[in-house]
Amino acid sequence: MKNFIDFGIEIPSGRSGEIDTTCPQCSHTRKKKTARCLSVNVDKGTWFCAHCGWSGGLGSGAEKPNILHWKKPMYRKPEPVPECNVPEKVRNWFLSRGIELLTLVKNKIGYGPVYMPQIEEKANAISFPYFRGDELINVKYRDGQKNFRMETGAERVLYGLNDISETTVWVEGEIDKLSLSQAGFENCVSVPDGAPTPDSTNYSSKFSFLEADKEKIEAVKFHILAVDNDAPGQRLEDELARRLGMEKCKRVTWPNGCKDANDTLVKFGVDVLSECIREAKPFPINGVFTASDLSHKIEHLYEHGWELGVSTGWAALENLYSVRPGEFTVVTGIPNSGKSNLIDHLIVNLARSQGWNFAIFSPENQPLEDHMGRMMEKYICKPFNKGATDRMTRAERDAAEGWLDEHFHWILPDDDSDWTIETVLDRAAQLVYRFGIRGLVIDPWNELEHARPEGLSETEYVSQALKRIRNFGRRHGVHVWVVAHPSKLYRDKEGNYPVPTMYDISGSAHWRNKADNGLCVWRDLGNKETRVVEVHIQKIRFRQIGKLGIGELIYNKPTGTYHDQRSSPQEVEYA
Repeated sequence: MKNFIDFGIEIPSGRSGEIDTTCPQCSHTRKKKTARCLSVNVDKGTWFCAHCGWSGGLGSGAEKPNILHWKKPMYRKPEPVPECNVPEKVRNWFLSRGIELLTLVKNKIGYGPVYMPQIEEKANAISFPYFRGDELINVKYRDGQKNFRMETGAERVLYGLNDISETTVWVEGEIDKLSLSQAGFENCVSVPDGAPTPDSTNYSSKFSFLEADKEKIEAVKFHILAVDNDAPGQRLEDELARRLGMEKCKRVTWPNGCKDANDTLVKFGVDVLSECIREAKPFPINGVFTASDLSHKIEHLYEHGWELGVSTGWAALENLYSVRPGEFTVVTGIPNSGKSNLIDHLIVNLARSQGWNFAIFSPENQPLEDHMGRMMEKYICKPFNKGATDRMTRAERDAAEGWLDEHFHWILPDDDSDWTIETVLDRAAQLVYRFGIRGLVIDPWNELEHARPEGLSETEYVSQALKRIRNFGRRHGVHVWVVAHPSKLYRDKEGNYPVPTMYDISGSAHWRNKADNGLCVWRDLGNKETRVVEVHIQKIRFRQIGKLGIGELIYNKPTGTYHDQRSSPQEVEYA
């Protein structure tokens, strides 16, 4: 059997039991190189780093995550923490926040030394244990300098998970959860990682707790959202309502000058805090609104201006077309013009720059691994397969696979299934809850099973189907792209196809009427030398999103990517 020194772990001679020492994997990389972040059980021959997560044992060897290759997470179970050993000075601090000892005991609050990565040493900290049933899942620590950390490698779940009931109150932190417990509301949970910052892009992992206990959360009849009264809290409220279902949610309004539940408890006491929860207002009834229903959104609009779309990533389209969640874009073009390929590259750009997640219904792009390989090309900007151009390395391929796995989900019909628009939207709604998708691609329209009811004309059917798509996008805050082929077009005298419009799509003018935005991808198929692709912006419903016009991109065949005329695909590196 190997010794600790074989793994680079230095143990003072004669020591036994639990000791803290430097980690050979990470201590030397940090400013404080003597940081003792590695906990070693000398008797058991095991170790675990609270900073980088490196772990192992003398018998089993070391385990270090491969950051390039994604694999299903295996969660670590934390060691039990001492309960209710809270010293008087800490109890007094809780009392200053309106929280009494009985509440601390009820919620098994602890206190003791723990390694804090912010200061790279141990400090006395309050411990907030996270349970699922009787099992300890995670622990959050808070020291006297307001530094926080959770157990490295442990699963993120709701704080107060066992307290979920038919009506559940949602807050933004453990102190707010304890404040509501103090006021008699035990049916309260806190999100584990707080609210996403207003400028954050890639924050879907913050909501993994929804999937971890999906059945229990979906059984809740009413959700009361009592999050912080600030910009991050507003973002958290919007995201929770979008995923949990706005029709099941109520919103709490805190008194003037109060930011959250604990602030209200300290300034006004349990009676006012209880009143705030009891008087939570439902989100607006579907289809019925008053100005007071949207007062907070009106205020945000007044302070920050119209909500803009996000950039496509191409300067050629910068002032013509941007992407805003909740809108519906129709994409058309003659066969082999590259409309599907362009949308694939667009959503790769958005995933890269905004951290968005996407669902893709594209039955024509099979086998799926081929489509995934082409998406990896757009991320790495190198060919997937061997050819005249240097292909992506295996390390780059592994990195692209992990990134793709995080941001994209393919909806694939079974051979014997009828995949109607309702089926696709149902799967997409589940992906909103589970992964917080911000985009849905349906490519192409004609691959859906269109079971048109008897007596309903094609025009009427298209109108109803597109209305369902548009309503889905608006309700869930998801941008939907539908790729639709035009009807048969005829070449002109020079042998070129005309630029199709949204009116040329089979099924009536509703394609133009229902869409928020309309794009046509066109290239001169008669000119084999040109790599210029024209993107015709044929409809923009809201002026802050863009305007009518034509943007020109250059197509790079080896990677299936598009770039501006003054740049090259090599100028964009994968993140």
